[in-house]
Amino acid sequence: MNMSICGHSTPLHTGRGRGRVRFIVEIMKIIIAGAGEVGTHLAKLLSRERQDIVLMDESEERLSKLDNDFDLMTVVASPSSIAALKDAGVANADLFIAVTPDESRNMTACMIAHNLGARKTVARIDNYEYLLPKHQEFWKKMGVDSLIFPEMLAAKEIVDAVKMSWIRQWWEVRGGALVLLGVKLRKGSEILDIPFYELGAPDIPYHVVAIKRGNETIIPRGNDSIHENDIVYFMTTKKDIPYIRKIAGKERYPDVRSVMVMGGGRIAVRAANIIPDQIRMTIIESDRHRCNRLTELVDNRVMVIHGDGRDLSLLKEEGLENTDAFVALTGNSETNVLACLMAKRMGVSKTVANIENFDYIDMAESLDIGTIINKKLIAASHIYQMMLDADVSNVKCLTLANADVAEFTVQEGAPVTRKPVKDLGLPKGVSLGGLIRNDEGLLITGNTLIQPGDHVVVFCSGVMIKKIEKYF
Repeated sequence: MNMSICGHSTPLHTGRGRGRVRFIVEIMKIIIAGAGEVGTHLAKLLSRERQDIVLMDESEERLSKLDNDFDLMTVVASPSSIAALKDAGVANADLFIAVTPDESRNMTACMIAHNLGARKTVARIDNYEYLLPKHQEFWKKMGVDSLIFPEMLAAKEIVDAVKMSWIRQWWEVRGGALVLLGVKLRKGSEILDIPFYELGAPDIPYHVVAIKRGNETIIPRGNDSIHENDIVYFMTTKKDIPYIRKIAGKERYPDVRSVMVMGGGRIAVRAANIIPDQIRMTIIESDRHRCNRLTELVDNRVMVIHGDGRDLSLLKEEGLENTDAFVALTGNSETNVLACLMAKRMGVSKTVANIENFDYIDMAESLDIGTIINKKLIAASHIYQMMLDADVSNVKCLTLANADVAEFTVQEGAPVTRKPVKDLGLPKGVSLGGLIRNDEGLLITGNTLIQPGDHVVVFCSGVMIKKIEKYF
């Protein structure tokens, strides 16, 4: 087994990079098994925050590709080796994350790590059956605290995104008691260029928790206003979504009844199996053998077509011009961006691009692609939830806003219950969007007094969620 130290300590990066985990006060020992795209991405994010990171992989070549400016230890060894895990210090690990391509190896590594003393374990899996609630207790007894299926998480994001053609991002809290909507506002919106203190009547059924303007994320104050082409994040309730649609000037956008998907990989399969019945789906896949396999994996109501999704004549023949939504899920980020541009020009109102290359995210947004999916960021949000000591039910990364949203359960005697919200002295960059009390969604104002047992939705921009968990 070889060990090497890569790079030097780096200052907290606050630029335009995506999915960045923000400042953590407590140093945690985290071992990541698997230097693939998810593992490497996590290692880079957490090492920037001065965590004690060990990245394990059997391939010295994969580990050597890490840049020299990341402060972490690399270990060339099998993550399922007891001796290797002991040498890596797993007995003192706060978190052990197994994200190799091999599901069985990940599960085995977590079980060994747990028995050697790791405090929490996370395994990346490919089998949806493992995620069923009836199996959760079994896996915990076996030493696997949490399971992540990145492709399934990405599929859920896609399905949420295509439910409504006029939204960029959708997130439900507690079964929809509260909803976070990301919407790009254009000319025609009723609320453009009006200061929030003029919009802020006590009875308005929404709370603007953040604004993405160019490369800047803004937590709005009373004197701020919304400008044309801003992406605005609204916290509201399901019954008030039609009102948000009206003031956003999106009533002319059609409801999605049909969606065309380019690329028949695992994300497409999972999306096809959870998409609402009222939405017709067509998958175009260039590999004939994969097409045959898809017919076995997806529901009969999903149409599978063999062909090149970049072929304009094929797309026209299959009715793209009359399709409500287009989703590009090939393994090539550039191809997905170009395909969505083509679909936009053919009149498709809703496009979704899977972009795994971070360098293309800003470009895609500047080209007005639509919804952007990145499974690394989605997986990182779920893994990050394991790092928190507070009772956090859900963490979501807002890809474009370079920010995170978390759902905290308020404990008895928590500091957040002692004063009205306006007097809590929350850090800059934190916004409390709403809360769920007795299964009812409520918006938060400065005079709100939070109670034990409330589920509070917290928006963080430029502030690490870890930094504010002490309030809850």
